[in-house]
Amino acid sequence: MSRAFVKENDEQGNELPERPQSPYPNHITPAGLEALHQQLATLEEAHKRMAAPVGNELIDQDAKHALERDIRYVQDRIARAIVIDPAAQPKDRVAFGATVETEDEEGTRRRFQIVGEDEADAAVGKLSWVSPLARALTDATVGDAVIWKRPAGDLELDILSITYPD
Repeated sequence: MSRAFVKENDEQGNELPERPQSPYPNHITPAGLEALHQQLATLEEAHKRMAAPVGNELIDQDAKHALERDIRYVQDRIARAIVIDPAAQPKDRVAFGATVETEDEEGTRRRFQIVGEDEADAAVGKLSWVSPLARALTDATVGDAVIWKRPAGDLELDILSITYPD
């Protein structure tokens, strides 16, 4: 019989590459670390359910391997976490954990919070501390003007306020 008609072992060739870790230190807020722990618990619970199928339910091996890879990724993110308490930051300067209110040249006001990479969500104004905007804002004080270098063109932002959670 020709090898063309022989089924290969399903386990071979299904190796998923590991999710890459950021080259930056994993700075994170206490709330961000808690969110990672919750994400890990959710993944582990899903893995437990997958490992003990009900009745004749088949296990999707690719999904199982992807889940195991995601668990390893989150475990590594937690192991690499460097918790920075925003309440301990200098109150007069923009630093990790700060919420910054800005105004641009057209009078548009924006609020940004500088957080860890795992916490970043631009849709709600949470910026990764390694993003170009967060880097532009870092060390600024109220009244400073910073330049946000964007693909759409540079934008000057005036710092209106800096707050930190208590």
